[in-house]
Amino acid sequence: MKTVDLVLPVYNEQEGIEAFHGAMTAVLAPLAESYTFQFIYVLDRCTDNSFGVLKELAANCPQIALIQLSSRFGHQMSLVAGIDYSRADVVIMMDCDMQHPPEAIPLLLQRYEEGFDVVHAIRSYGRDVGMFKKWMSRLFYVLQNKLSPVELPDGAADFRLISRKVATVFQTSIREQNQFLRGLFHWVGFRSSTVRFASKPRSKGSTKYDLPRLIAFSISGILAFSKVPLRLAALLGLGLSCVSILYGAWLVLTFFTRGDLPPGYTSSIVITLFLGGLQLTVLGVLGEYLSSVFNEAKNRPLYIIEEIVRATDR
Repeated sequence: MKTVDLVLPVYNEQEGIEAFHGAMTAVLAPLAESYTFQFIYVLDRCTDNSFGVLKELAANCPQIALIQLSSRFGHQMSLVAGIDYSRADVVIMMDCDMQHPPEAIPLLLQRYEEGFDVVHAIRSYGRDVGMFKKWMSRLFYVLQNKLSPVELPDGAADFRLISRKVATVFQTSIREQNQFLRGLFHWVGFRSSTVRFASKPRSKGSTKYDLPRLIAFSISGILAFSKVPLRLAALLGLGLSCVSILYGAWLVLTFFTRGDLPPGYTSSIVITLFLGGLQLTVLGVLGEYLSSVFNEAKNRPLYIIEEIVRATDR
């Protein structure tokens, strides 16, 4: 019997968490002859009654473990906390809003039995998903792949299976503050495969990733893997320096050939404003990287656990 831990980050999901757990247990019941399952719900300091609902579920289901974080540490750190807690042969991480369908879990386990240590679930959007969301998702992966050496497939999600050896690497070696897990699980290597799933619409609750959070998540992913913005800033500065030298040479040549300098108050103002804005942009890029270094230097814990409601020992 192989053990499987399901790492399930939770943030304000009280409306749909019971339905999700019921759907999960129904899908996993036919697999009980080969696997022992544990549900690790990691609560990212919810503001609703998600913890109370899950404690009631845990009272009747000894396979449930609850990890209550002391503050809002974010979706990625919730996944890290669940991985750290796990000691199973297999770890499957997924969201509990039904957009990651439980029906895909047997496919993930099938790939694991074929010898794969990492199995990525790739999202396909249905017709009910708006064009704006599809376009934003596609734009994110295009930018990420252009700016980063790690190639992410379009539709990659935080829905995946990892083996014990991969989980151990993350528990012991990968402890950076800015963890962009979608990239890290591709970067870490090992034998990997993919399965595709159709993303379902939310039945209850609302999305926690609005446009500002998606932009922040995209920036975090780029900063975690790419030095291209820094190199572009350096090349842009070098290019503008060359342009300014050529412009200065043209002014000198004009003075000696025509005897005066052309009027240029407006152009001077435009150039000054352009260069000032460019300098602030480059400083902003440098500031983002510096803030990442600052966070690593502080070496604070990735998350803090307030309470654990343990499942019955296997």
